[in-house]
Amino acid sequence: MSPAPRLDPVQIVEVSPRDGLQNEKGWVETVDKLALIARLVAMGATRIEVASFVNPRRVPQMADAEAVVAGLPDAEGVRYIGLCLNERGVDRAIASRDGSGRGLDEAGCVLVSTDGFGIVNQGQTVADGIAANTLMLAKARAAGLSAQVTISAAFGCPYEGHVPAERVIELAARMADAGAQEIALADTIGVGVPSQVGDLVGAVIDKIGDVPIRLHLHDTRGLAPANAWAGYQAGCRVFDSALGGLGGCPFAPGAAGNVGTEELVYLFGRSGVATGLDIDAAVAANRWFAGIMGRELPSRVGKAGDFIIKGETV
Repeated sequence: MSPAPRLDPVQIVEVSPRDGLQNEKGWVETVDKLALIARLVAMGATRIEVASFVNPRRVPQMADAEAVVAGLPDAEGVRYIGLCLNERGVDRAIASRDGSGRGLDEAGCVLVSTDGFGIVNQGQTVADGIAANTLMLAKARAAGLSAQVTISAAFGCPYEGHVPAERVIELAARMADAGAQEIALADTIGVGVPSQVGDLVGAVIDKIGDVPIRLHLHDTRGLAPANAWAGYQAGCRVFDSALGGLGGCPFAPGAAGNVGTEELVYLFGRSGVATGLDIDAAVAANRWFAGIMGRELPSRVGKAGDFIIKGETV
């Protein structure tokens, strides 16, 4: 059992149905995606990225985005996110809602921090991305969706290498001015280290003030949990993760999976930080989904389970 929470709680945004699956070669059935989402809700997830509204020829695993949204479970207090890479994606996200507004709650937009990756990922330069995201945020909000932006490759680019912190800070400011209701900094290829993460999170918070910051970390080099803790110490209170550590980007060579949800729940829980997620339920969901995928999932805590100390109480 974990010690009693004593620090500011965090919110974990579960991204396994989208970012966790988008790079999978074998098709995951819609019914299995919906069963996964139901398991995530049952373990306590309150924000879930469920689909990506992208060209199915480029990302075949997301071809059933509308079908997934149509089948989402009704769950009080749970918010569903759809990823949108362009204005057409926002239009699809809006259209996927029914007449009562049931379906998605948030549009997740993406601004890549370099021209090299942006052109490969979205066919956009950074300047193009700023203009496109400004329009996308306005359209999503006008339709009643919350609208947030992820700054991709914020800690390093697979095509251009080093990304100056000053550029990321300026992009965050531009998106805050454009109406983003949350801004995520993404270590898309998993190259960041704790000192870098802490410094950039702190600088962005100083720059954009009241707009919440989120961290999206990939665990390519095994540093994602440490980077999450550095982000927490710098003031971040919202973190993306994927059940089992699934994930990867089809347009980012060498990118491994997301930080495992089980890793974050264990890290924060044993540090006295409430997550609202049940670690035993997360481990059980991991092992169930491993059966669906036909292989063991990467998460280390998913393999080892929680650490139980005799006599320890919450």
